[in-house]
Amino acid sequence: MYGHQAIRNMSPAYPQFFRAAEGALITDVDGNEYVDLMCSWGPIVLGHRDPVVTQAVREQMEKGDCLDGPGPVLVDLAEALVDAIDDADWILFGKNGTDATTACLTIARAHTSRAVVLVARGVYHGAAPWCSPVPAGTLPSDRAAMGYFEYNDQADFDRAVEAAGSDLAGVMLTPFRHVEGEDQELVDVEFARHVRRRCDELDALLILDDVRCGFRFAHGGSWEPIGVSSDLSAWSKAIANGYPLAAVTGRESLRDAASAVFLTGSFWMNSTPMAAALATIRRLDAIDGVSLMQRAGARLRAGVLTQAADSGLTIAYTGPDVMPYMTFAGDVHHERMTRFAEAALASGVYLHPKHNWFMSCAMDDAVIDRALRATEQAFAAVRRHFGPR
Repeated sequence: MYGHQAIRNMSPAYPQFFRAAEGALITDVDGNEYVDLMCSWGPIVLGHRDPVVTQAVREQMEKGDCLDGPGPVLVDLAEALVDAIDDADWILFGKNGTDATTACLTIARAHTSRAVVLVARGVYHGAAPWCSPVPAGTLPSDRAAMGYFEYNDQADFDRAVEAAGSDLAGVMLTPFRHVEGEDQELVDVEFARHVRRRCDELDALLILDDVRCGFRFAHGGSWEPIGVSSDLSAWSKAIANGYPLAAVTGRESLRDAASAVFLTGSFWMNSTPMAAALATIRRLDAIDGVSLMQRAGARLRAGVLTQAADSGLTIAYTGPDVMPYMTFAGDVHHERMTRFAEAALASGVYLHPKHNWFMSCAMDDAVIDRALRATEQAFAAVRRHFGPR
């Protein structure tokens, strides 16, 4: 196996293959059932096999999926997303988050006729050569027009802007800083506003990589609540509740550039994922899915913090409630977190020791309480093995 699902990068205790899922639960091929705190690495936002989405998929499959062109569902979905997302005047579709972030990069360069795009150090934007976290097989030239700065550091950002000079095409940012194995960092609102001002001053584009966060923070762009707008946004993961789809949204002024670049894929126009996405977006709106996930996340956070304190263990629980991450103090090599994850797994909760977790709308109070019973056992296992700290 490869990528983030390569079991060689995880504890041997982890199952590699799964056979079924329902709601907030997932079952491996040996019949073990877990509360799924990874939500399939983010795509599951309503819950596994949500009945409304499943029905929409079945109805579309009866009509067709991979045709010579898109079905009318593309228009319905595009209109629904443009209505939901304040910064969207148009939309184009792809398959994966990397498709979307790379398209944003290309459109920004086409629109500005400039080369340099700035990103925060260490932040994940996909698996293409320009952004892959693993350098094997890539060339220095793949990143020759990339610039880097520290997230939430205005002075370092301004330094990177000055280094780019008149060749600055845009800035790509995630809604908050999430780097594998490190504590998460919420965006400083003044930093976000500063980036917006500098982009406006320099006629550069602000690109929001909303692949991981989209439709969990807000029913629209993740920076909508802080009042910072983007020029381009990249979407995937939760957009279709587990069906393969990605999207780029942008302002009217960028329509010509988006039309000029060559973007395509043999399966990019498949209708089934679009039907799933349309059902997902409508259902999230109807049930106020963001509030449901925030409630579940707040309950999980409160429970985990109480358990850690009761165990005499010092932890950091960082990031937003809907996408939290936990670390132990002094756990440089993630030994404590690995032991915690193994014990949680044995007690029926699937989480990752180095990656943020995700909430879904299927996580009601009973599910969170079930998860907390497992994390209580996990804290006890860490204390037994390492002692209080």
